[in-house]
Amino acid sequence: MQARAAYEKNYIGEIEEYEAVYEDTLVHLARKHDLGFVEIRAANPTLDPWIPGAGAKVVLPKRHLLPDAARKGLVINLPEMRVYAYLNGDEAPYSYPIGVGREGLDTPTGKTSIVRKKAGPTWYPTQRMLDEDTELEAVVPPGPENPLGTHALYFGWPTYAMHGTNRPFGIGRRVSSGCIRLYPEDISKFFEQVPVRTAVNVINQPIKVAWIGNELYLEAHPDLEQAIKMEEMGVVEQQKFTDEDMAFIIEKAGVYAELLNWPKIRSALRYRKGYPVRIARYFVEEEMVDQEDSKVTKVVKPKEKPEVHKKVVVKPPIKPSQEENQG
Repeated sequence: MQARAAYEKNYIGEIEEYEAVYEDTLVHLARKHDLGFVEIRAANPTLDPWIPGAGAKVVLPKRHLLPDAARKGLVINLPEMRVYAYLNGDEAPYSYPIGVGREGLDTPTGKTSIVRKKAGPTWYPTQRMLDEDTELEAVVPPGPENPLGTHALYFGWPTYAMHGTNRPFGIGRRVSSGCIRLYPEDISKFFEQVPVRTAVNVINQPIKVAWIGNELYLEAHPDLEQAIKMEEMGVVEQQKFTDEDMAFIIEKAGVYAELLNWPKIRSALRYRKGYPVRIARYFVEEEMVDQEDSKVTKVVKPKEKPEVHKKVVVKPPIKPSQEENQG
């Protein structure tokens, strides 16, 4: 059987705008539109997350540049708090917002696979969890009190999984003990879409750059440290623009590096709104001949740029010893 070609575009989705009503909050709008909380807060830094106000224009950041990683299996980008599932050959990947490990209990990066799945999982808290909460049961059966939710997909790394949640407002935030959470309505679909033995690549890419036609876009998210302040205050206080960031952007621009708009780049990295911003554009001249009078006209026309993938170096996975203790 011939393998299907990979998805060729460098992005999925489109930016949308929503006019808020009085009852709206960004937390509820995030879930309604399948976005994470930090994701929607970063895109709307001037809005009160609890009372955006009737008539407020809310940016819904639904266009996503694809991460700079092999397009196969599951690609989980921790700063973006989003999973991309490349399961349908040349069709666009499935994508869902996620919750990730909190400070001190970080979700590891690296490569693994889905080794088994379970509908109605049982939760076995770790000893650390039992010590922190003396009222916690040693075994939590399936049901509404189970923090794993209705479905779980277990990694090859012991104690780590992707699962649902009984606290859906933690999606798009750093709240777990290292596992990856999905909305209840997403995990049920994801569970059916992802087969056992699917490859998993967990990466840390707060900055993504890609060509869309003849235009180069930059998508900057708060990194894992900045995400905490973004969640709490809606701002990024600690500015970060490293030599590595600059080199990465220049590499992606290639022969068009001189066309980069550095003020827009610095602004995108300063505010980290989490949606693509155009940072360069190029045109070429082609001759067009009028068939009636043979007149030759110079026309400026966009030209497609070949796609380039950059090799991603990831940290080795962390492998705790105890099986099936999820967070």
